[in-house]
Amino acid sequence: MLKYLLRRIGFLLLTMLITSIVIFLITQWLPGDVAQILLGREVGEEALQDLREELGLNQNLPLQYVNWLTGFVVGDWGKSYSNDVLVRPMVADRFRNSLMLAGVTMFFSIPLALILGIFSGIFKGSVLDHVISISTLAVVGLPEFVTGLVLIQLFAFRWDLFPANSSIPPEATLGEALPMLVLPGLTATLVLIAYVARLTRAGVIEELKQPYVRTAELKGLSYPTVILKHVLRNALLPTITVLAISVGWLISGLIVVENVFNYPGMGRLLVSAIENRDLPVIQAVAMITVVGFALANLAADLLYAALDPQIRLGE
Repeated sequence: MLKYLLRRIGFLLLTMLITSIVIFLITQWLPGDVAQILLGREVGEEALQDLREELGLNQNLPLQYVNWLTGFVVGDWGKSYSNDVLVRPMVADRFRNSLMLAGVTMFFSIPLALILGIFSGIFKGSVLDHVISISTLAVVGLPEFVTGLVLIQLFAFRWDLFPANSSIPPEATLGEALPMLVLPGLTATLVLIAYVARLTRAGVIEELKQPYVRTAELKGLSYPTVILKHVLRNALLPTITVLAISVGWLISGLIVVENVFNYPGMGRLLVSAIENRDLPVIQAVAMITVVGFALANLAADLLYAALDPQIRLGE
C-alpha cells in the first residue's frame, strides 16, 4: 500500500507541476498590458517601465515562472494588483467560505444521492424507480440560477425561513454563517444529487446481474447483507470518481450559485480577478483549485485501493 501511495503522490506532483506551467502561460497570454491597466492610458512610458520592473514583468518568462512558483510554495503569493492587499489572506478567506459551502453540500448530497440511487437500482422498473429517475432528470435539467431563484422565492420571500443574501462577513463563525449557507448549499445539492444518484443506480443494476450475487444468496446470505457487503462495494467505485471531481467543482466552480446568492467564495473572486486582470489572484485561485482537485483525486485513489485491492496491485 505504501508503494502505491508514493506512486500516486509522485504522479500528482508531476501533474501539478505541468498544470502550474499551463496556468502561468495562460495568465501571461491574457490580452492587455498589466502596467497600462493599473496606471491608466495617460501615464508616461517611464512610469510604465518602473512599474513593470517593480512587478517583475520585465524579466524573461522562465525566471518569472520560477519566482512565482517558488513564492507560491513558500506562501508568498504577492499583492493584488487591483487593491494592493496580500493575496494569501484574501484567498484564504474566500477558500474558507467555499470550503464551508462544499462541506454543507456534500453533507446533504452524498447520503441522499446514494440512498436514492441504491433504492432506484434495487427496485428497477418500479414506480419508485420511475419517480426517482424523473425527479433527478428534472432537477439536473434546470440551470443553477433558476433553481437558486426558485429557492429564494420560496424559502426567503414567501416563508421567510432563510436569508436571500448569503454575503458572509469575514469574522463570522460557522454557526453564524450556517443560515446563510442553507440556500446556496441546497442549490448545489440539487445539481450534484442527480448525477450521483443516477450513477449509483447504474452501478447497482450492473452488479445485481453478476453471478456472485446469486452465489451469495444460495449460501444463505440475506438480501440486505448481499447488497451492503457485496453489491455496494463494487457499485460505488465509479461514484467515488464523480464525488472526487465534485469536491473540486464545489470549492472553485460554483460561480453561478455564488453570484445568485452574493456568496463570497472562490468562484466570485476568480471572476472579479479576471475582469481586473489581477494576475496574482488569478494564479493563486487557479493553483488552489488544482491542489484541491489533486488531493480529492488522491483520496479517491486510496479509497479505490481500499475497496478493490486488485487496483493497487495492477498499478
